[in-house]
Amino acid sequence: MLSGLLIVLLPLFLGYLVRIRSTRLLNLINRAVSGSVYLILLFMGVSLAGLENLGSQLSRLGGNALLLFTITTLFNLAALWWLSRRVRLSAGGSPVVKDAPTSKLAAMQGSLMLVGVVAAGVTAGLLLGPMVGEALFTTADWLAEWVLYLLLVLIGCQLRNSGMPLKQILLNRLGLAIAVTLAVSSLLAGLVAAPLLALSWNEGLAMASGFGWYSLSAILIGDQLGPLMGGVAFFNDLTRELLAFILIPLVIHRHTALAIGYGGATSMDFALPVIQQHGGVACVPIAVVSGFILSLLSPPLILFFLSLSG
Repeated sequence: MLSGLLIVLLPLFLGYLVRIRSTRLLNLINRAVSGSVYLILLFMGVSLAGLENLGSQLSRLGGNALLLFTITTLFNLAALWWLSRRVRLSAGGSPVVKDAPTSKLAAMQGSLMLVGVVAAGVTAGLLLGPMVGEALFTTADWLAEWVLYLLLVLIGCQLRNSGMPLKQILLNRLGLAIAVTLAVSSLLAGLVAAPLLALSWNEGLAMASGFGWYSLSAILIGDQLGPLMGGVAFFNDLTRELLAFILIPLVIHRHTALAIGYGGATSMDFALPVIQQHGGVACVPIAVVSGFILSLLSPPLILFFLSLSG
């Protein structure tokens, strides 16, 4: 367990130690993060193509992902609605993002592209698999793992240079409350979903610990439970982001904590432009803090739960 945690947390820590003042270099890191995510999902798609009886397996993947997503969403929305009724937090002010998405389809375009990348990986695996053999799928798993380590280093750099000191993060009670509420409700959902997915209780908790960080959960889960469950984790977390893009504009003025929290870890990056556009200036630091905390919690929780005996 300790070695697995170290392997994931060490790249994050090393990246966090790097302080960068060059705007140009930060922009390059941001592009590299996006590129790394696409590579990881491409390799994951290739690994999925190596499954026996792929058609029936993909059908099972979709059913399991839908089941986990439905249960998790119900728990998350109920808990965040409860929190929204008890905290004084309201959206308002002017949006602070230039060129923010002007439609839900535009906001979801990036997420839909990720699905396309996975599909491209599956297609490539099906075409190249008969020619290359099992070596293709083994190499894809190995490459995905090393690209993940690079991604963690880059994300560590992003977190350090985000302009949010740890003291400010820990003192932001609303962001902390939202993150804890989302995390606890997700874990409860994982416990409920585990027997329905034919998983042990600890595996169910691990599946629910991605908190929207689909590239990380897909690789960590897939490495321990196989590419099928890695695909379930990916689509569960990605669908959270897609629903967040629709949900945020609809509820952010009446249930602000719910709108910010449902995006999970993506509230600090992919979902942030939508939160900023519809919620205004006051929502920005809370969303960043909530997403930051969930991003820090996700890797050690997934590895910890996977390390437990069923």
